[in-house]
Amino acid sequence: MWPEMRPAHNARKEMNVLDTHITVAIDGPSGAGKSTIARAAARRFGLIYVDTGAIYRTVGYYMRLMGVGPKDKDGIARLIDEVNIDIRYEDGVQHMILNGADVTGEIRTPEMSMYASGVSAQPCVRAFLLDMQRQLARTHSVVMDGRDIGTVVLPKADVKIFLTASAEVRAKRRFDELQQKGDKTPYAQILAETKQRDKQDSERAIAPLKQAADAVLLDTSGDTVEQSVNAILDIVRRKLG
Repeated sequence: MWPEMRPAHNARKEMNVLDTHITVAIDGPSGAGKSTIARAAARRFGLIYVDTGAIYRTVGYYMRLMGVGPKDKDGIARLIDEVNIDIRYEDGVQHMILNGADVTGEIRTPEMSMYASGVSAQPCVRAFLLDMQRQLARTHSVVMDGRDIGTVVLPKADVKIFLTASAEVRAKRRFDELQQKGDKTPYAQILAETKQRDKQDSERAIAPLKQAADAVLLDTSGDTVEQSVNAILDIVRRKLG
């Protein structure tokens, strides 16, 4: 069951988009800044932000708790119906609720990133979550980010953007983020994990990571968050007139 969702109270609308239903799909590899940039863009437009990666991380977190590996197809299929996911928004921040418990912090680790990649390749997981994501987009104007939003989840999205950055830049961003949290994972390890995640996401048989044919490519390697958000706002304005 999905709760009623509203844009953040302090959203500063840059254009009058709430008068009509719109969907903005943002795809891209791990660490490209999708969540940070999409969240900020949603606030600027006054739209609901949906982080689909967090949803897959939550499924992965449950499988990890139950001792099931991210590639254990039979084990995941056996347990998927036990997963009850809810999304709540507090001060514009998406919180993931797993079987009644807030796991927002627990899912933000490199291990859960790899778990998310693994479980997202399982047909039963994608089927379990696909209708959930589409229902959100049907009932709300959203900025939704992930890896197959524009190609699979919302193929008819009003605006599609493929957000990327070099593996080195993405790994450095993640390294800096973990350092601020006191995590001493070496940069070399993070870079290796970033490249491995790219490989897994791009080569998986079901809904692999790829740019939609009608998506606008946006490379943020040399940009600040503010510059990236402004670029997205410009793209949306051009697309919607």
